[in-house]
Amino acid sequence: MRKSIRLVAAMSTVMLLTSCANMSAGNLFSHYSAQNKDVYQAVEAGRYNKAVDALPDHNIAGPILDNMERGRVYYLDKKYPQSMSSLKASDQAVKKLQNQPVISISDTATDIGSLAANDNLNQYQPADYELGFLHLYLGLNYLNKNDLSGALVEMRQANQVQMKARQDRASELRSAQKQMQSEGISPNLGSVLANYPNAGKVLGEVQNAYLFYLSALLYETSGDLNDAYVDYRRALAVMPNNQQVINGTIRVANMAGMNQDLQLLIKRYGEPKQMQKDQARVIVIEEEGEVEARQEWKLSVPLASSSGGAIYSLSLPYYPKDTPERFAPLNLNGQSLPADKLADVNAMAKNDLSERLPTIIIRQILRIYAKDQIRREAAAKGGDISNLLLNLWNTFTEQADTRSWQTLPRNVYTASRFVEAGEQSINAGGHKYTFNVQAGHTVLVWISRQGGSAVIWHKQLGRLE
Repeated sequence: MRKSIRLVAAMSTVMLLTSCANMSAGNLFSHYSAQNKDVYQAVEAGRYNKAVDALPDHNIAGPILDNMERGRVYYLDKKYPQSMSSLKASDQAVKKLQNQPVISISDTATDIGSLAANDNLNQYQPADYELGFLHLYLGLNYLNKNDLSGALVEMRQANQVQMKARQDRASELRSAQKQMQSEGISPNLGSVLANYPNAGKVLGEVQNAYLFYLSALLYETSGDLNDAYVDYRRALAVMPNNQQVINGTIRVANMAGMNQDLQLLIKRYGEPKQMQKDQARVIVIEEEGEVEARQEWKLSVPLASSSGGAIYSLSLPYYPKDTPERFAPLNLNGQSLPADKLADVNAMAKNDLSERLPTIIIRQILRIYAKDQIRREAAAKGGDISNLLLNLWNTFTEQADTRSWQTLPRNVYTASRFVEAGEQSINAGGHKYTFNVQAGHTVLVWISRQGGSAVIWHKQLGRLE
């Protein structure tokens, strides 16, 4: 009875709370991917200025995700101060969230609202890989300002926040299971998962080799060979066939005097090429495309409770199969530059959704059960009109939680080559960029391509050996 009273109160007041937290009218009657469509499509087409114009001036997903999206879009449009400001605001919101104690599903006002409407009213819980990218792009912003120490601070933060997020997600699942059991509900999770669209076949945790490789490269640049070697080895564990990761690992193992490891690495991968005195090294990190956006999927599923059983409809997020955009190969000084994959962000996104799915389903079932209890009580007391109004409310507010950082790149690649010192020219799908590098030095070229556009910049890393 107390639960029903609280949920009725939530349903009657939720529209009055649309100015707070995530309680916007859009979140009540539409899911995130639909609301964010204009921004997503503009980035996908490489129209970065249009994406900036399409950024919402009101709250859609809360301060964490909204500022992640703004930070990424501003970065692609070369509005670096705005990007830094937005990403820092997201980081502050993450810290505030992670400092909160783990609580029961129904203990906060927004959770009551989500049980009366949908999960889009909950505070956004960023994925582990999203937190890694948050600090990666903060690091790139510092690198743009030639602040290597600031960039390295962000690299260290990335590993810490991802670990904390992993612990919080496990606690959230335990809390959801406990809440379900206290209501006497036994959902048939197997029937849901058996019919659920395949969210990918990635097994275990998906680590971000992009983050590890960039971190290792920056540590190496700063002269911190021990930390550089740790992160090169992490990147190598994730992407053991990436030639740039292999080269960096062997290079630092040699400089740091890791003789035993060096012998094993050379035995497996062979002796790397050495840079000649009149040569320089060009390292390229290239982002391509845009990660898939979650869509909405509905399924009817049996739900058993202490008062009986019935068939209900679930509204869940999923990743549809799509065909990725193809990009022309990079060209350095008139010659094709082969690249190796460094990170598959789509795989990270799908794996994260797979890990979250049991908690999402439990929350859905709790909400359906609570709504049905109210509908039954209203029908018994208020007749057909109350029953009809509640059915309409339930139908129109049942929206899948499709929130995710949708402006991230789909794939990340690396490439490198020894070149004659002096002026260099790189061509990325018709976008030419020139830079200089001294003999014996290394330069990092960063590229992000979406549609027919490309963002390119470079940084001198000095002597790496």
